Amino acid sequence: MLASLLVSAMLTPAKSDWLIKPDSFKAAIKQTANEVVLTNGLITRVIKLSPDAATISIKNHMTSEEMLRAVKPEAVLTLNGKEYPVGGLVGQKNLAFLLPEWISELKANPVGFHYVGHSVGQPVERMKWKQVRSSAKGNWPPKGVALTMDYESPAFPGLEVAVHYELYDGLPAFQKWFTISNQGSMKVNLDKFICENIGFVESDSVVDATPAWRVPNVAVFSDYAFGGMAETSSNKTTYWVPDSNYKTQVNYELKTPCDLEVRPPVGPDFTIEPKKDFESFRAFVLIQDSADRERRGLAMKTLYRTVAPWITENPIMLHLTSVDPVVVHRAIDQAAECGFEMIVISFWSGLDMENQSQENLDKFKAFRAYANSKGIELGGYSLLASRHVDAENDIVNPKPIFGASPCLESKWGQNYFRTIQNFFEKTGFNLFEHDGSYPGDTCASEKHPGHKGFADSQWMQWRRITDYYKWCRSQGIYLNVPDNYFLAGSNKTGMGYRESNWSLPRAQQHIHARQNLFDGTWEKTPSMGWMMTPLVEYQGGGKEATIEPLSEHLDDYQMHLMNNFGYGAQSCYRGPRIYDTETTKAAVIKWVTWFKKHRDILESDVIHIRRPDGRNLDGIVHVNPKLKTPAMALIYNPTAVPRTETMRIPLYYSGLKGQARGALGDTSGRQERPHAYNLDGNDLELEVTVPARGCTWLVFEK
Repeated sequence: MLASLLVSAMLTPAKSDWLIKPDSFKAAIKQTANEVVLTNGLITRVIKLSPDAATISIKNHMTSEEMLRAVKPEAVLTLNGKEYPVGGLVGQKNLAFLLPEWISELKANPVGFHYVGHSVGQPVERMKWKQVRSSAKGNWPPKGVALTMDYESPAFPGLEVAVHYELYDGLPAFQKWFTISNQGSMKVNLDKFICENIGFVESDSVVDATPAWRVPNVAVFSDYAFGGMAETSSNKTTYWVPDSNYKTQVNYELKTPCDLEVRPPVGPDFTIEPKKDFESFRAFVLIQDSADRERRGLAMKTLYRTVAPWITENPIMLHLTSVDPVVVHRAIDQAAECGFEMIVISFWSGLDMENQSQENLDKFKAFRAYANSKGIELGGYSLLASRHVDAENDIVNPKPIFGASPCLESKWGQNYFRTIQNFFEKTGFNLFEHDGSYPGDTCASEKHPGHKGFADSQWMQWRRITDYYKWCRSQGIYLNVPDNYFLAGSNKTGMGYRESNWSLPRAQQHIHARQNLFDGTWEKTPSMGWMMTPLVEYQGGGKEATIEPLSEHLDDYQMHLMNNFGYGAQSCYRGPRIYDTETTKAAVIKWVTWFKKHRDILESDVIHIRRPDGRNLDGIVHVNPKLKTPAMALIYNPTAVPRTETMRIPLYYSGLKGQARGALGDTSGRQERPHAYNLDGNDLELEVTVPARGCTWLVFEK
C-alpha cells in the first residue's frame, strides 16, 4: 500500500490552473500503517512512520516534479547545548536522489526524538480575528487539513515535542511549526532550533565557485519577520545552505545551497520550565510552478489572502494633522459626507497615547464616539522604535537599526505596551498606526526584566510586539505598521515610497506614485500597501509640493485620487480637511463613488502592463475570475496632450476566453455602453485614447 500511494502521488499531475480555478483542489490526508500523505492535487508531502517519521517525498503536481532530494529531520532542536534531530532517517546511499527501493533500508537516527504517534484534524486559527469591517470573502481559519506528529526522547523524560502541519484547499503551500511541552521535573533550555529542514533538488549545478546561486523554486515565509516593508527585506528565517554530506554534487567545494533551513537568526535561548510550553514561529513553504515574476507574485498574494485574510481590509482614510476639537469634528463630518471610512490622528498632530491622564483619555474617547456615530472609524499614531529613552531602557547594541531604540523587554518597553493597550481599552480607538515597530534589534543587557541577555533578546522582543498585534486583531483594531507583520496580525504597510519624494513638485509626485504602485503590487495585494498624498506640506517643498489650498490644485488632488483608487490602494490623505469648497467636495465624492462602484475588482490582484516613465502611456489590469466583473484595465497618460496607442491587455488570469464584453470610460467623462471584444488568445489588442494627464479604463463583464 505504501508503494502504491507513493507512486500515485508521484505521477498524478494537476488538471487545471489553480490560480484561475482553485476550487477543485481539496486538501486531504491519506493514511496507511506506515505512512501519512498530505495532498491537495497541487502538492503532496509523504511522511514515512517507521522506523521513524521522515518526509520521503514532496511532489509538485503542477510541474510533475519530485522536489525532495534527500531525507532530513522534521525539525532540529539544540537543547542544553546539544543538537537533537526530531525524526528523520539515515543511511541514504546517494544524496543526489532518493530511489523508492532505498526507502525500506533507511534507519532511525539513534540520537534524537522519535515518533510515537500522530493525529489528524482541521486547521485552527493562529489568532482571533474580530471582523468588523469589509474584507474579501474568505475563510478563517482556512479550509484544509492538519496533522500533528508526536515525538519523545529517552534523553529528556517528560519532554514532549509535537510537529504540526497544515495544508489548505487550493494553495500549494505547507504551514509548519512545533510545540514543546515540558511534563518533566527539570527545566530545559532551547538554545536554537530549525523548524523546517528540507533537502531540495538543487536548481543550480556549478563546478566552480559562483557569487550568485539559483535556489529551488519555492517561496518561504514565516511570521518571525521584521525590519522591512518587503518580503525580501523582512525575511529573517530562510536559509539556503550547502549539504556537506552530499558528496556527488557537481560543485567541487560541496557548497551548492540546496538544503532549506527555516530558523531564527539568533536564539531563542528559551528556558522551558516544568509544566510549561514553548511554541515556535510559523513557517510557510509555497511551492512555485513557474519562474515568471507575475505568476510567482500571484501565488504569494494568494498565500497571504489565505493565511492572513485581514490584509484585504482596505478602508479609505484621512491622516488628520490636528487634535483641535473644531478641526477634528469638521474632519469627521467631511469624511462622512465624502464616503471616507477612517481617520488616523497622525504624527505631529498632538496625540500622545502615552498620556494616561483622565482628561486625555476622555478627550479622545469623545472624538472616537463622535466619529463612530457618523459611521467613521477613528484611530491614531504612536512611535515606538527609532527613539531614545534613557541608558537604563535603551537596547545595549553598538549598531541599532534605527540609530536608537528602547528595548521592548526593558521596564520602559513593558510599560509602554501596557500603557498603549490601556489607551485603546479606555478610548475605544479603532485603528493603531504603529511607527518604528520592532525592527529586530538584539540587546545585550542582562538587567532588563523581560530577557536574560543577548541570545534571547530578539525572541522575547518579537513575542512582546506580536502578542500585542494579535490582541489588536482580536479586538478588531486596524493595524498600519511600516513593517512586514502581516502574518502576525497587521493589515497594511508602505506600498514602497521614499518620504522625501512627497516634497517634490506635484507633477513629479504623480509619476513617482504610479511607479510605487506598479512596483509595490508585484508581491502585495492593493490593500497591503499605503500611499501618501500631501494635502499640506510634508517634509518640505513649499507650495509647489502641496495640494492646499485644495480648490486651487483640484486637478492634482483628483489625479492622486485617480492614481490610488485606480490601483485599488489607499493613500494617507494628510491634512486638516478633505475639501474646502463645494466644487472640491463634489470632485472627491465623484472619485470615492467611482471606487466603491468598482471596489471588488479594483481591490483584486494587479497584472502589470507597462511601468510609468512620464513619457508614454502606462497601465495595469485588475483580475479576479471569481467576480462577475473579472477584469478592469486602467491606462494612464502622464503627458500634457491626449495620446492614442494600441495596448495589449493580458486577460489570462481573469478567466475570460474568446470574447469579452467591456465598457470604456475615462476622466473626461466619456462612458460607453458595453460591447463585445474579440480576444487574441488570452489577450486583448485595444486602441485606446487617453486624455491629457488622465486615465481611460475598460470594465469587463462575464
